Amino acid sequence: MNMHVAPPRYKPYTGPAAGWGALRSVTRFWLDSKQPLKNLRALLKTNQNGGFDCPGCAWGDSPESGAVKFCENGAKAVNWEATSRAVNAAFFKRYSLSQLREQSDYWLEYQGRLTEPMRYDAATDHYVPIAWDDAFKLIAKHLNGLDNPNQADFYTSGRASNEAAFLYQLFGRALGTNNFPDCSNMCHEASGVALGQSIGIGKGTVTFADFDKADAIFVLGQNPGTNHPRMLEPLREAVKRGAQVVCFNPLKERGLERFQHPQHPIEMLTNGSEPLNTSFLRPALGGDMAALRAIAKFLLQWEREAAANNLPPVFDHAFIETHTQGIDSYLQVLDASSWPSLVEQSGLSLQELEYAARLYREASRVIICWAMGITQHRHSVAIIQEITNLQLLRGNIGRPGAGLCPVRGHSNVQGDRTMGIDERPSAALLDALEQRFKFSAPREEGHNVVAAINAMLAGQTRVFIALGGNFAQATPDSPQSHKALQNCELTVQISTKLNRSHLTIGKQALILPCLGRTDIDQQASGPQAVTVEDSFSMIHASYGQLTPLSTQMRSEPAIIAGIAKATLGDSPVNWDSLIADYREIRQLIADTIPGFTDFNRRLEQPGGFYLGNSAAQRQWQTPSGKAHFKANLLLEDLIPEQARRSGQQPDLIMQTLRSHDQYNTTIYGLDDRYRGVSGQRKVIFANQADIIRLGFKAGQKVDVISLWDDNIERKIAGFTLLAFDIPAGQAAAYYPEANPLVPLQSYGSGSFTPTSKFIAIRLFASAADKQMIEAKSA
Repeated sequence: MNMHVAPPRYKPYTGPAAGWGALRSVTRFWLDSKQPLKNLRALLKTNQNGGFDCPGCAWGDSPESGAVKFCENGAKAVNWEATSRAVNAAFFKRYSLSQLREQSDYWLEYQGRLTEPMRYDAATDHYVPIAWDDAFKLIAKHLNGLDNPNQADFYTSGRASNEAAFLYQLFGRALGTNNFPDCSNMCHEASGVALGQSIGIGKGTVTFADFDKADAIFVLGQNPGTNHPRMLEPLREAVKRGAQVVCFNPLKERGLERFQHPQHPIEMLTNGSEPLNTSFLRPALGGDMAALRAIAKFLLQWEREAAANNLPPVFDHAFIETHTQGIDSYLQVLDASSWPSLVEQSGLSLQELEYAARLYREASRVIICWAMGITQHRHSVAIIQEITNLQLLRGNIGRPGAGLCPVRGHSNVQGDRTMGIDERPSAALLDALEQRFKFSAPREEGHNVVAAINAMLAGQTRVFIALGGNFAQATPDSPQSHKALQNCELTVQISTKLNRSHLTIGKQALILPCLGRTDIDQQASGPQAVTVEDSFSMIHASYGQLTPLSTQMRSEPAIIAGIAKATLGDSPVNWDSLIADYREIRQLIADTIPGFTDFNRRLEQPGGFYLGNSAAQRQWQTPSGKAHFKANLLLEDLIPEQARRSGQQPDLIMQTLRSHDQYNTTIYGLDDRYRGVSGQRKVIFANQADIIRLGFKAGQKVDVISLWDDNIERKIAGFTLLAFDIPAGQAAAYYPEANPLVPLQSYGSGSFTPTSKFIAIRLFASAADKQMIEAKSA
């Protein structure tokens, strides 16, 4: 079976982002889908009115019309999902679970679409077919047999539609639990927490149109070339019209340097490209808060100099007076932060910090964007509140061309939260559910991802149901997470493709194959649309375009409704009626979720509709009714106390990241074009000077341990050291391969997000290499 596995190779990439490299990659995945003509038609309907919303990232759609509205990684996602390869009963008869566990994550997903419901048979170690009704009855038996509804966890992937997410939370709460661990717990949870406290809403305040009006765009801890490629065009256009694009990222990512537009013929034929930034600063891992505070401290210095010399102010005093509180406490914190501490912790020179501050000051309208390079630290909530503080000082929230922009990774992770997938639901949501559906909603806080894993490890969770995703691989501390799933009495995976979570199971296990975003969803009233919400709070309709690979596949809403009916009967709704026509689901959403009044009619608008954002209107839904400056203290030491208590000094601080042939835990291939890596994933990127300092050679295989004081050995083995342009003292590796190094109890304060961007590690010569050398010597 051709899986496009190149021999391991490492050669720095010299081309621009996108361009010919992207076209070659798209062509390869398109042909490999085994149904290229059908998929070409599908690709041309991606992100188009009447078509389907890209199953990839949550970057918003350009309001401009165009024949092509997908990027390289969006095309990979479409072709990966819309394959003719099938994982059916014959496949599971051929392979036992023990055999499948020996395969790579790439191999598992490459086998194709799951096409019929399956039940694990422990006697044979194989999955065997099961009828849909029997699967629903088995789930209902386990759920109704629980001592307490809180013995069940309902996990959600960010690809689930608004309709599926709403039904899922309605069913869980009608059952009696708020246990909704969600993929957002592992990515942008800190954004929601921080922004909710500071501006009263946990979402970004900008729209797509704001990027055309910004004088400066600051991009922090984000690699759009791989994770949000459609963002490259607005960055390029901003640079072309004279705006400042200032990037803060330890790695010199190609997707932040130069861009060749695949839809510009002259640029392609001349092999030209355009810059994506005007300044590139490389902070220490975790040093972004110190860098942002230094910028604010410079602004305060210049503000006082302006006042002393009767010059125009630097701060927006009218905005601060009218719309904020807490400025005095924040300025005290700025005064107390010493320049030496800010320089040391930021990893940037005082000159670099002053330069960034001047760029910020000189711009009248500033957008600040960030992603998981910011959100996966112990102090991520504080970092994001420092971003917010900076924007509040200059009134850069709630006016055109300015604002806050957390760039969500998964296509509907923001929508899932809007629909109520939240372990800490608001009282307003629960009140609305109770009023509309006439049941008593649970009020106690439920499980996030970390709490769910701990509960499973403790034997407190007996049933685990996953609406999409790959929980076993996406979560931190992989051996612990796998053990947690294996402790359950029943695990249920609602999925499109085979992955590690189907092999990491409880005493009983089900695979329920669902339709994907590309599939036609035919129900009693006709083909159905589902909806998603992008990073800019735009609500889009999505209509599948391809005939499903199997009549046994069901939609996510239909599967949820089937489980709910088997468990609760026709309470609190007629589940069958909702599935016959998804407009009925949307009416229930309109009845209970703010902003969705007249949902079905508004959805008919070309391009969808804007949900709105209170902070963008300078309406602050905080207890005080104002935006809050947050006077957080800098960490005294970025290295956690638990790592310091291990008794060992770290060799390097490591972050995990994606390759370019990857989307979340989905591995499309073993190449990482922009970083020059081919045919391999078990690699450690490190500075050449660090490799020499530690007594290794580039290309050598190493074993890696992470430092924590709980007497658990966290280790990955046989990884190849690659000399890379990365700041001294830092390292990087791909996830999920490096997830075993992330301690389960190392998470963000207030967010519980795993600290995957800051892992204290030590390196050792590979034990496998040593054995091979000894064998050769013998």
